[in-house]
Amino acid sequence: MNDAIYNYSLYPKSLSGFQWVDDSHFSYTETVDNEKVVLIREIDATKNGREQTLTHSSLNESLLAAFPDADSIKKLPRFRWLKDQALRYKQGNDYYLFSLLNSKTTKLGSFDMTGVTTHKLHSESLNHAFVKEDQLYVQINGKDEVKLSEDGGNGIVYGQAVHRYEFGITEGLFWSEDGNSLAFYRKDETMVSDYPLYVMEDKPSTMKGTRYPVAGDPSHHATIGVHHSETDKTIYLKTGEPKEQFLTNIAWGPKGKNIYVAVVNREQNHLWLKEFDAISGEYRRTLFEETHNKYVEPEHPVQFLKSDPNKFIWWSERDGFNHLYLYNLDGTLDKQLTKGKWVVTQVFGADENDENLFIESTKESPIDRDLSCVNMKSGRMKRLTQDPGTHNITPSPGFRYFYDNFSNTVTPRECRIFDAAGIPFETIFKADHPAKDYALGKMEISSIKTKDGTELYYRLFKPVDFDPSKKYPVIVYLYNGPHAQMVRNRWLGGANYWYHYLAQRGYLVFTIDGRGSAYRGLEFENAIFRNVGEIEMNDQLEGLNWLLDQGFADKDRLGIHGWSYGGFMTTSMMTRHPGIFKVGVAGGPVIDWRYYEIMYTERYMDTPEENPEGYKKTNLLNHADKLEGRLLMIHGAQDPTVLWQHSLMYLQKSIEKGVVNLDYYVYPHHQHNVRGKDRVHLYEKVTEYLMRELEVKN
Repeated sequence: MNDAIYNYSLYPKSLSGFQWVDDSHFSYTETVDNEKVVLIREIDATKNGREQTLTHSSLNESLLAAFPDADSIKKLPRFRWLKDQALRYKQGNDYYLFSLLNSKTTKLGSFDMTGVTTHKLHSESLNHAFVKEDQLYVQINGKDEVKLSEDGGNGIVYGQAVHRYEFGITEGLFWSEDGNSLAFYRKDETMVSDYPLYVMEDKPSTMKGTRYPVAGDPSHHATIGVHHSETDKTIYLKTGEPKEQFLTNIAWGPKGKNIYVAVVNREQNHLWLKEFDAISGEYRRTLFEETHNKYVEPEHPVQFLKSDPNKFIWWSERDGFNHLYLYNLDGTLDKQLTKGKWVVTQVFGADENDENLFIESTKESPIDRDLSCVNMKSGRMKRLTQDPGTHNITPSPGFRYFYDNFSNTVTPRECRIFDAAGIPFETIFKADHPAKDYALGKMEISSIKTKDGTELYYRLFKPVDFDPSKKYPVIVYLYNGPHAQMVRNRWLGGANYWYHYLAQRGYLVFTIDGRGSAYRGLEFENAIFRNVGEIEMNDQLEGLNWLLDQGFADKDRLGIHGWSYGGFMTTSMMTRHPGIFKVGVAGGPVIDWRYYEIMYTERYMDTPEENPEGYKKTNLLNHADKLEGRLLMIHGAQDPTVLWQHSLMYLQKSIEKGVVNLDYYVYPHHQHNVRGKDRVHLYEKVTEYLMRELEVKN
């Protein structure tokens, strides 16, 4: 069992450490004589391009020649290629630059990271912003640290993501293009309840708190500061009232004069794209607004054109699908760049003259990812990747060439190079089937249509030596919440070998992405608005009924499992549609949405005061006494995402209602997901429970 989960030899081998050196060269690492080396290749249509090899020994020789007192390099360090064929690496507290052209090493700067909790290094200037002991610092031009705050701690947080990582926010430090100015988040969460997390290792156990804003309660207040190193001044953007608003998608304007912020109201149905003066902090103007009767959800900052700083690209779902729009700096719309019943999933950038924009999208299929080129003037769109599947693209700096790390359900991995016209140059790596010596069942991906005509994609693992005349037990694995897609046209279909393991043991393993899940358009996702769990259950049941209609699934031996939103769905299915599933395993489940965080919950449910019936209907405490079959509930005691309180409340309610068919398991030291070696234990626990209750013989 353990090997089936953690034997990494069963995963497709890959090209290690691929990077573009420039528009004509790329590099990757290989192991030669038990030593990792960097192979630098020159792109050549004749496939006879020159090749260079770089080892840690050659780096070390250059380093010690220039700096005899430096610590010797023991192994090949992590590095990043910069311009002019130079790579940057870190040795101890020091950053160095090695030139491939003359094999010389120069020192860039030193940064002591002791006690640093978060940081951001400007890639060109190497100016450094960081948080240490709750205070914000900058280090400019390698000089002494400059302290920018005095009030950090005790509910005041600097330089970290705000609004609980919603709205595409993943960081809290933002350097200007030239690295001379820093924008940063300051979060005041003193008004937010402090939820206790217990440190079990201490004797006796101690408590640490996490500020957790729950639906309907006060949220933390975010502000945006700007520090200018040339004047050594810090100002704050005058974002105004109310304080209960979301400041999202920070972007520096051309030449660092202005900062652009997508401001969203607490109700999340109104967006203002605002421009602020980066020097004074003054509000300048609102470029445009977006509204929706359910919600708006900006997740990408403005992206200015290189050739014309008076134009920028904006992502929006305003026509029902995530597409790109070209705007003038005065806020007027120039044109819609992409359009159709599909979504843009990534923007890589444009070529030198902004003639062609390169994007990833679901245009060919919701479960595929393809690279396309969009002509910025004509709007013509050309698909550059041809094989159905998932193309993970890395463009060269000038978008002349593209590295494609490709897979689909029958291709473990192929790594290819092609040009901006889509013409292939070379397949530089191809992985063998890593589990070809194992007896595996068949996996299929396809779609069904619901009674109202909605197309839903499913994935099905069938047992080894599958016989359609037999009846097999079923395990449904589900998530079916926003921002997630379980079924993908890539290796293993978006699953892992645990599914194959269950199929080896005689199970059908079924997953379907119902309405509410991602990458199918706004209407498909916001169908859950104010009533999460309802339409998702209907779609899951339609998928299950389709499977039962095939004639080879045993309706008396059905199991279900999911985590987080999937844990909420598992518990919902076991109690709001009791008697269908014989057994369920719910991990980290949301039980009562009144106890989940504001930014996520209020987007889909409004506040408890605005939607009391919706909260009551989806509150699983109100359905605990309806449980039939057996349910195992699992939670991490240190969970800061779905608070431990959720499943503890459910456990207490089950006790009060005399429910004896609920089992409960806690991972004392883990957060929302069980990681590391204990994840093996988790899989074993889930597998043993499902198999025991479904009575499949070993």
